[in-house]
This record gives sequence, structure tokens and C-alpha cells, in this order.
Amino acid sequence: MKIVNVSRRSVLRLSGAAALSIAALRAHADTWPSRVIKLEVGFPPGGGADAAARIVANRLSELLGQQMIVENRPGAGARIAMDAAVHAEPDGYTVLLAPGAPAVNSLLFDHLSFDPLSLMPVTLIGTYPNLLVVPNSSHFTTLQEFIAYAKANPGKISWASPGIGSIPHLAGELFKHMAGIDITHVPYRGVNAGAMTDLLAGRLDAMFNTTGSLLPAVSGKQVRCLGVTSAQRFPIAPEIPTVAEAGVPGYEDTSWYALYVPAKTPGDVIDKINAASAKMLGEDETKQKFIPLGVLAKSSTPTELAAMNAADYARWQPIIKEAGIKGE
Repeated sequence: MKIVNVSRRSVLRLSGAAALSIAALRAHADTWPSRVIKLEVGFPPGGGADAAARIVANRLSELLGQQMIVENRPGAGARIAMDAAVHAEPDGYTVLLAPGAPAVNSLLFDHLSFDPLSLMPVTLIGTYPNLLVVPNSSHFTTLQEFIAYAKANPGKISWASPGIGSIPHLAGELFKHMAGIDITHVPYRGVNAGAMTDLLAGRLDAMFNTTGSLLPAVSGKQVRCLGVTSAQRFPIAPEIPTVAEAGVPGYEDTSWYALYVPAKTPGDVIDKINAASAKMLGEDETKQKFIPLGVLAKSSTPTELAAMNAADYARWQPIIKEAGIKGE
């Protein structure tokens, strides 16, 4: 065994360097923020995630005393934005707004250019369920009718989602699994107006998508909602039954938006972002701004968000494996 001799002078030098590094981090946290903060979003302008990010960035700019700007990096199921956040300097000037648990990406893709587990949770921003809808012309008026037909006609019902591995896609796969039915998935790319066109024209039988995407069509009587995926009825649309009460006991899927930062971001900086976010999300004005997006504003501690991520990973792992889902 090779023995390395370290002189007392070297030890002191290393200790001094470590002390300077810790002092530098503390000084950075004390002066943070002193310049523009980037909020990375993995979706294009105009969608629900982008709208949520702009609500967050505008109010946090006021509360933190420095401008926070939204940087859209659409594509690859939000992985481009995640990659940018993971590899950014851990100085608090790059924050990621992501839907759901980033670690689920490791279940969908064999090779990633980043480790999603290295993203540090900061706070929950808000929760939202998905909806199962059919066109108003559909002969399905209840979820039980939908399930009964699917069981009698395996593979005959087609349903759309915003893409393979998307949160609504996973919600639909969980529904298939728990209802014991075989329905045919038709993925679209992102929030695609073509999916709604095809649904209304009768080329699709059903669709799973977010409340923000589908509530306007439900309110406008273009589509009929057979169920909401949350455990309780959604306060924004309490007339819609839950999937659990409408025909699939025990079914529940609630999605969320949350903030993350790169690994090794100073804890004091994370605390500042968390505290400002908690104040923002507790304000009635902010809550009202999220309602048109179908989102219920809600904050959390980093520890609570980490537990939500772990639970989401454990829930989706068997569903993704059973369905053989591979992200695109």
C-alpha cells in the first residue's frame, strides 16, 4: 500500500483553501441576487408551462429585487431545458421550471446527456390534474359506458396524448392498467391543435391532456369530460367527476410544476428562492392568475418536493415497464 506523506504546511494550505471556499459561498449567498436570473422552460411560448413560468418570473423579479427572465428551450420533452439547468453554474442564476419529476426521464430513455437526479428541488409551484375527454358527438356519456365498450371491443377506441412519455400519456396508461382495458394510443407532438381537430372530426375517440389545455374546450361545449384524474374533484371545475368515482376506484394522478436548481447551489440561495416563492404562492392575486391555466398554486419545502419526486418515480416505474414505453 502506497503511503502519501502530507506535510503540516500542505494541510494548513488545504484547510485555508476550504475555509476561503466556504466563505466565498457565504458571501455569494449574502449578495445574491446581484444580476439577472434565468428561468429555463422546456416548452415553447404560449403553452401552459410557459404561461406558468411568466407568472413566476414576473412576481419573483419584484420579490427578489432582480429581473428573472424566461428562457424557452423547447424540444425533446423538456430535456433540452433540463440539460441546460444541470450543466449551468450552481450560482443561483439558473433556475428550472419543470413539470412532474425530472427523474422519470431516466425510466423513459436509455441514454441521457445529464443526470436528472442532480437537479436540486426548491419548491412546488402548483398542481394540476389531467382530463379524459370525448367529443360532444360521442355516444359515450359516462366513464362506465366508455370502459364497458372498451372491454367488449379491445383496441377499437383510439385516444390521443401530447406525446410518448408525456404526463398525460402516463396518466392514460395508468388508466388502461387500472381499468383493465385495451385502447389504442395516438401520440401527437406537444400541445398540437391537430389533435383537437381530429378529435372533433371523429378521427379520434378520446384524449388525455392537462386541465389548462382542455378546460376551455369543456367550457365551450366542444368536448365532454368523462373524468378528472385527481383524487378529489377539481375546485376549478367541481362538476366533473373524478376517474375514481366515475368507474376506476383508487385511480389518482396529480401533476405539478416545480422549481429546481443545479447541484451544489448554495443552500442559502435555495432558501431565498423558496421563501420568495412561498410568499408569491400565498398571495390571492397569484392564485387567481394560475386559475385560467387549470393550476392550483401551492408551495412546498425542498424536502417535501424531494419526497414527491421519489413517490412519482416509484409510481411510474412499473407502468412504464409494463407498457414498454420508450421516450422519443
